[in-house]
Amino acid sequence: MVLLFAAAFLVGHGVGKTQEHFFPETAATSASGEGNWGLSFQEEGKAPIANATAEDLKKFDAYYIGDSDEKVLYLTFDAGYENGNTALILDALKKHNAPATFFVVGNFISSEPDLVKRMTEEGHTVGNHTYHHPDMSQMASKEDFQKELGDVETKYKEITGQEMTKYYRPPQGKYSETNLEMAKELGYRTYFWSLAYVDWYQDNQPTKEEAFEKLLGRVHPGAIVLLHSTSKTNAEILDELLTKWEEMGYTFKTLAEIP
Repeated sequence: MVLLFAAAFLVGHGVGKTQEHFFPETAATSASGEGNWGLSFQEEGKAPIANATAEDLKKFDAYYIGDSDEKVLYLTFDAGYENGNTALILDALKKHNAPATFFVVGNFISSEPDLVKRMTEEGHTVGNHTYHHPDMSQMASKEDFQKELGDVETKYKEITGQEMTKYYRPPQGKYSETNLEMAKELGYRTYFWSLAYVDWYQDNQPTKEEAFEKLLGRVHPGAIVLLHSTSKTNAEILDELLTKWEEMGYTFKTLAEIP
């Protein structure tokens, strides 16, 4: 898999209240298909250059962008822990009839069963962000890899009585071809992202203006949007943000609708 990015952008979140993020300004190219998910935003309103092509990723049932010719957005939220913002985010999504996927870790799904039930009941998808949020790209054992995903599946079924949709997001965006192949063999689709911003520092939240600058300036057709449900800013602006995106001509679809 050819790596294509120059100014890389990577975002992830840790288990509990541990946050781990990486912002390499440059990154060497590699043909190994291993590394950190990265994006280079080069032109406003256009899809960024990613460190793997959509065509390469599809071999592994993996995606980072939808139909780049259609003004559609695919909303996703990473949920590492709960700090009072998820309900407000769900309220805004409900108001706009906007479906989303929440990628949850073990800590969240164990401690917030009512929110997980609400996500499901309101038509959202709960995806798998692994139980312990390890660096999955370094996990050589398929059994260990499967357990990280399987423990989340088991907990989800205990809470909802339903089988979990097999959508996977690698912790911290760290991946390898072996890692992606393991997910595919387990029946999972892997989802990276093509739009995100620095929204995860609880004690240093972006202002509304900073958030809009990134999320309106970088939005593009077919974007898989990554936001963190821990963000107070996201909870406060989401209603207005969705309205602004709608005014720009965008509609919202589920990850299942990516062609």
